[in-house]
Amino acid sequence: MASEEQATVVDLDHTGRGVARLEGKAVFVSGALPGEEVRLKRTRLHARFDEALLLEVIRPSPDRREPACAHFGRCGGCALQHFAPEAQWAAKHRELLTQLERIGQVTPREMLPALTGPLFGYRRRARLGVKYFAKSGRAIVGFRERTSPLLTDVRHCHVLASPVGELCEALGEMIGLLSINSRLPQIEVSIGAEVTVMVLRVLLPPTDADLAVLRRFAAQHTVEFWLQSGGRDSIVPLDASAKPLNYELPEFNVKIGFGPLDFVQVNTVLNERMVSRAIELLAPEPGESVLDLYCGVGNFTLPLGRRAAQVLGIEGEAALVAKARSNATANGLDNVQFATADLSVAPKDEPWLKKRFDRILLDPPRAGAAALLPFIAKSGAKRVVYISCHPASLARDAGVLVREHGYTLTAAGVMDMFPHTAHVESIAVFEPTR
Repeated sequence: MASEEQATVVDLDHTGRGVARLEGKAVFVSGALPGEEVRLKRTRLHARFDEALLLEVIRPSPDRREPACAHFGRCGGCALQHFAPEAQWAAKHRELLTQLERIGQVTPREMLPALTGPLFGYRRRARLGVKYFAKSGRAIVGFRERTSPLLTDVRHCHVLASPVGELCEALGEMIGLLSINSRLPQIEVSIGAEVTVMVLRVLLPPTDADLAVLRRFAAQHTVEFWLQSGGRDSIVPLDASAKPLNYELPEFNVKIGFGPLDFVQVNTVLNERMVSRAIELLAPEPGESVLDLYCGVGNFTLPLGRRAAQVLGIEGEAALVAKARSNATANGLDNVQFATADLSVAPKDEPWLKKRFDRILLDPPRAGAAALLPFIAKSGAKRVVYISCHPASLARDAGVLVREHGYTLTAAGVMDMFPHTAHVESIAVFEPTR
């Protein structure tokens, strides 16, 4: 059995665990913060690193805070509630800069100030697990535990937006009343400006009595249920009178509709600020054309339509392109167009490849945009704004743009899209080297 040890925590890893070094080996300690002296016990030994249980904080960090949530430390929904917000932003800043320098071998000319928003009640999209327990007659609804596949028995979630954050316990009790209580493993949450939608993954059809229970709960808590019996195309509203989901970007006088399972940024306020900063940095002029890659339902494309002469959004999923076109029409934007293309591979024979764009914005998935970098370099764009949800892939792509295609990384910064987590969202600006 491993013995107790004492160590100084020197860093955080990409999941938010403290990193100590003992006998030249990295030891990851959940709950420990940089600068702290801790007592620990190694629980899992690996060839290159070990994992440890935090037994005691001997000398706490001045940045340590009392977590707001009683489930913190067990629930996997958060990792850093015990870390002061300013310290979280600084850690994410260091992570971005370290990845750019280590992987991309580039350093931005300017580091932008962190873009921040509300610390709690911010999450409008989430996938919650459900587990029914016959003995108690209720279900657990919440996130997985940090160190196991089990669900945390969350009674109130501080990061989920209202009203869902306050409904975890009530949802569990309601599911316990259903005949299909053991055949309902998941809830997808989507909170729009006018309606809250919860998509129930149902492995058996609900009975008429079940439907009555769901309708009572929906009316009582002002939410709407949708049912998903199979793949994404199987979801249907519980009632035909269901309201559409949408969100607004007031600065640009834009309203964007989306489906319950469509990708949208999880943080409403931060998304508004991110779109504003991205367009400010891209700085399109009234007569210019802009290309928006990985455009989704038009989160950046439609606001850009208020600033530029012509905007083209490209997205790989045809259903999202159809919704983006509908959103453009609903907002009276006839200078915005969309096309479908697989952006995970180098594009060929696409009509838009022959066009010239003055500015390019891209918001790729975690894998980054490696296949598009040659096209971006040949486009003639005078400025490129890159939104990233994974600093390592951004760093890789930044290195290629700078070292192989003659660009300068003029600015970069973090955006706290997921407060109290180790997730690093960032933005970078590139310009051709003069």
